[in-house]
Amino acid sequence: MAEGDVDPYPQVFVIDSQANYVSMPGEKRPRWVRSGQKFLLLLVGLALLGLVVEGCFIYSLYKKTEDLSYCKSHPLCQNLTNPPTSGGQGGTILSQVASKDSNEIPTVRPHLEDIQQRPFAQLIGSDSYIGENNEVQWEDKNGETVTHNMGFEKGRLMVKENGYYYIYSKVTLNVAEECTLIQHKIIRATSAYGEDIELLRSKSYRCFNPTRSPITHKEDIRNSFLAGIFHLESGDTIFVTLENSPKMFPRHTEYVMGAFMIYPGGLLQE
Repeated sequence: MAEGDVDPYPQVFVIDSQANYVSMPGEKRPRWVRSGQKFLLLLVGLALLGLVVEGCFIYSLYKKTEDLSYCKSHPLCQNLTNPPTSGGQGGTILSQVASKDSNEIPTVRPHLEDIQQRPFAQLIGSDSYIGENNEVQWEDKNGETVTHNMGFEKGRLMVKENGYYYIYSKVTLNVAEECTLIQHKIIRATSAYGEDIELLRSKSYRCFNPTRSPITHKEDIRNSFLAGIFHLESGDTIFVTLENSPKMFPRHTEYVMGAFMIYPGGLLQE
């Protein structure tokens, strides 16, 4: 072909489409990073599980507390938690007992009613003060006195129910004019023994000091208080004596005697 002539066929360049494509490898994370992620997920799962278990325990405790509160308000539960004593008294007792062939449900007397029926009494001094055998005399009809399920006769408290009683007595004396040994006693009279039983006693020796001025020795007011817990039986009587007593204080409320049951029934076994 002469120079300057043009080739009638164009030149064609062929690209090989079958050539292999080489991809660049991605960046790999270290092994410790992957392990840390797994451990973190495990901790989160355990925390969620702990919350679920704790919620179950709290709900269970709430239900038990709710049931216990309801039980305490029911008389039957009070009977179980306050069993009767050997004498058939105390705690909460069945007020009616159905026969074996009956379908009736026995009623339960509430514990509060049982407490309200426990005996108690308080007496104040009378105008006669001291009677025979040095016994202190008491009033049972004054507005400040009260007797409940206990008797009163001839200056003595009478016990109607067996049980443990808190017994007390207080007297107020003017010892300015006397110089003797004063004895204040609480005594129990019972048919179980041949003689009276001395429960409590206080002794005090007061003597007028001549060096005092006439004004100060006109009155020397002293108190004597006795109290204790004792088991008493039905038919017992309680009284107070005051031996070698000086002039008693004129106010009736300045000397009292009282008793109230704190535990019903017979003697407790050790």
